[in-house]
Order: sequence, then structure tokens, then C-alpha cells
Amino acid sequence: MRRLGRRGQATTEVVLLFPIFMFFLFAFAKVFALLILMQKLEIASFYAARRWQLESHRNEKWVQMHDEPKLLPDIQEKVKTYLGYNTPAAKFLDLTESCRQTASCPAKAGVTVQRTQVWNVVTVTACTKPLQMPFYQTTGFVVCSTKYVPNRDRPIAFVLPGVAP
Repeated sequence: MRRLGRRGQATTEVVLLFPIFMFFLFAFAKVFALLILMQKLEIASFYAARRWQLESHRNEKWVQMHDEPKLLPDIQEKVKTYLGYNTPAAKFLDLTESCRQTASCPAKAGVTVQRTQVWNVVTVTACTKPLQMPFYQTTGFVVCSTKYVPNRDRPIAFVLPGVAP
């Protein structure tokens, strides 16, 4: 119950401080969400690299029949879903499919694989839209994680010398 003659809280203070509080709240939430995205990117890149290492082939026939048309799109879809693409989280994180080219990251979000003689270079990329807020503007973030996985030679059955299989 309010007593007469007692001073109350100034409405001006509340009206001016509330928007500032909300600005910092949203800014901290965005930064925390980007930190979570970085952690998820590391986990997704480990998954993609390990699965590529264990399920890809070196034989060109199998590369054309299995790896490129089936394995890579399946890994791509699972990784992008885990990162938040095509989910409601994509709107809050401002995720986008294409981004600016950097020296170490591809310009497209998702999984890319580069085959070499010894290593397969598996890169997972996530891109965010440019952020336009009052007093805070970015050109969009491009984050990627690169894993080098060895070519997995298919094991040859071990046979003891002199023993017929």
C-alpha cells in the first residue's frame, strides 16, 4: 500500500534503463549462441571426418558409385541438421548457406572433402548473415573446422605362411 507523501521510483529511469538492459541481454545471448555454434562445429567436423575415413573408398569405381552420390550427401545432411540449418535455430543464429570466401574456408556452408594421396582433408563450414543492430554491425562470420584423416586401406586377410586358407 502506497503512502501519501512518499516518493516512488522515477518512471524515467525505468523507461530509459529497460531498453539498454534488453540490448545487452540480446547481445550476450548472440555471443553465447556463437560459442555454442563453435562447439557444435568441432563435434560435427569430428563426426564427418571419422565417418568419411571409415566409409569412403580409394577405388575410383566405388568413389563414383558410393562416395560422391550417397555417402557425402548423407554426411552433409546430418552435419547441417546438427549445426542448426533448416531448423528454427537457424533464424536465431542467422545461419546462411553461402558466405564470403576466406583464405582457409570454402564459400559454401557444409562439408567439403579434398582427396590427396595420403590424406583426406575434411572441412566443415558454417556461415552467418551480416548482423545489423544499432551500435553493433558485422559482415557475417565464417567459421570452419578442418580435419586431416588418412586414407583407409581395406584390410587384407592375414594368412599364416604354409597354412592353406
